[in-house]
Amino acid sequence: MGLSWLQIVRLALVQTALGAMVVLTTATMNRVMVVELALPAMLAGALVALHYAVQMLRPRFGHGADGGRRRTPWIIGGMVVLAIGTVGAAAATALMSASPLAGTLAAAIAFLLIGAGVGAAGTNLLTLVATSVAPTRRAPAATLIWIMMIAGFAVTTGIAGGFLDPNSPLRLVVVTSVVAGLALVLAIAAVHGIESTSPTARLPAARQRPAFRQAFGEVWQERQTRRFTIFVFVSMLAYSAQDLILEPFAGIVFAMTPGQTTQLSSVQHGGVVLGMVLVALAGALLSRRFPGLLRGFCVLGCVGSAASLAMLATAGGSAFPLREAVFALGLSNGVFAVAAIGSMMALAGQGTRAREGVRMGLWGAAQAIAFGAGGFAGTVLVDAATAFLGRADAAYSVVFVLEAALFLVSAALALGAISVTGARQVSTAASAGNDRAVPA
Repeated sequence: MGLSWLQIVRLALVQTALGAMVVLTTATMNRVMVVELALPAMLAGALVALHYAVQMLRPRFGHGADGGRRRTPWIIGGMVVLAIGTVGAAAATALMSASPLAGTLAAAIAFLLIGAGVGAAGTNLLTLVATSVAPTRRAPAATLIWIMMIAGFAVTTGIAGGFLDPNSPLRLVVVTSVVAGLALVLAIAAVHGIESTSPTARLPAARQRPAFRQAFGEVWQERQTRRFTIFVFVSMLAYSAQDLILEPFAGIVFAMTPGQTTQLSSVQHGGVVLGMVLVALAGALLSRRFPGLLRGFCVLGCVGSAASLAMLATAGGSAFPLREAVFALGLSNGVFAVAAIGSMMALAGQGTRAREGVRMGLWGAAQAIAFGAGGFAGTVLVDAATAFLGRADAAYSVVFVLEAALFLVSAALALGAISVTGARQVSTAASAGNDRAVPA
């Protein structure tokens, strides 16, 4: 018997707390650096890329969980490090207004802590779900966890946005500290005691764990794992390229205040949550009749995201429906994301025995690398296009068009990475408890 739904909801609250802290660093502080402090967009992109670069250690975090270490200390420890890094990032952003060099150095340290915290907590949280939740509940549980993370984005940006105006460095630090403190308390309370009360959460003895290089090599030999990793990387590259430029775009092109752009981000994340919920409901009702449903939603979400970005590329003037276009982008992102997550959870247990953590760590690392590269590339392209074209609005349009093209490539990759036959095999294997290796 796996975790109960109440315990699954509690674990989802950990992801909500994680999202609440991360969104302030990747959205609000990024915008303050670019707009209020007039720093190069690539500086903010490089800092966020740092926190993604650290997450390349995710497979090792997962391997440690596979090998017999308790996951709860990793989750709590990761959240503590994340909270320290989040508050440190706010303080460093405030310091930039007085000393850009000192503030940048402090921010680099803070973002490294953020990446380590997210990697340790996030990987072990998902591993705990994959190994402790009954097979029939894994995909819905993963969907709930990620919806709760996006809900953390939406609630935090919506509420915090109202307290950030009028903007000041001190106000940014105070609001961030309150959010990080509340999120940390929520995460500790939510995860406390779950692992010790779940018999299925008990791990094999550490002596059964092979060397990391051997475990990673075994996982990489699985053909389905490799193909899905490529899809995750390319699609998340497209997904993340707009992450660091959307709020500065709204501030520069539409003259929005920090509070207004933060609330615009809330509109986007609200669309993501709705898209996730709609796909989860459709999957619960129709997945048995239509085994290729997840693949279809992946393609639909990628195409919808491309169309929304193409619409943003034409933005300009007070009559442009900015909120509607941003909501449509979020909705399409949510449809794509939850379909990919559902596929990930279904595939995590397939292949070599006791490699769930390495497998999810690999996909998490691919996502992190793509997010870091995509976010940084987006900011560099904006700076380069602005210098070449001499107009910020035209520069953002060029970048949005490139992102749309990348989403169309992702849609094509989804057709090969998520097969209808594979979906049937995953369902059958999960029901039978089959953990034999899938041939490469």
